[in-house]
Amino acid sequence: MTKNKEKEEDLKTVTISQKGQITIPRNLQRKMGIKKGDRFILVARGDNIMLKKSPAIIKSIEDDFSDIIAISEHSLRKIWLNKEDEIWDTYLEEVEEEK
Repeated sequence: MTKNKEKEEDLKTVTISQKGQITIPRNLQRKMGIKKGDRFILVARGDNIMLKKSPAIIKSIEDDFSDIIAISEHSLRKIWLNKEDEIWDTYLEEVEEEK
């Protein structure tokens, strides 16, 4: 999909049923690859509601955390490998004293 296609928006009006349900128009289902049984996460912010496919959210969270983990590991490696920093020696001494 080209960048222009990704930015295209479809504006559709839907009606809430008596059971509180909405129907996603078929052309949007096809365009978005939505199939019967797909699960979504509903996010409400202010007066807006966003539907997001569950796998998309999971992938997004994994991507977000992979950056954090890499940064954390890098930062902690600096601390752990710092010979001038005695924090671990101090911690281990305190643990031994508590035993």
